[in-house]
Amino acid sequence: MKRIYVKAWKGSLDMKKLTVKLSTIDDVKNFVSAANMQFSDIDVVSGRYVIDAKSILGLFSLDLSKPIEVIIYGTEHDAEKFQELIKDVVVPQ
Repeated sequence: MKRIYVKAWKGSLDMKKLTVKLSTIDDVKNFVSAANMQFSDIDVVSGRYVIDAKSILGLFSLDLSKPIEVIIYGTEHDAEKFQELIKDVVVPQ
């Protein structure tokens, strides 16, 4: 018989919003790299467009001259971990 292991959630699922400013190509590459390291779903919202933060082509299709909103769907711990990785591009609110 095959055994399946499931990782238990620690904390409740939540949604956290951040605002970021991706000014350079390196900012975009580092942001996408950090997003791809996360288990949580992360979306980027610019105007009426919602893009998966793990898609570098999707991010380059947005107008990056303005700050964009990031929505993290996961636990508070996941959001804090991701925010720490992208702290250089987070716009203070």
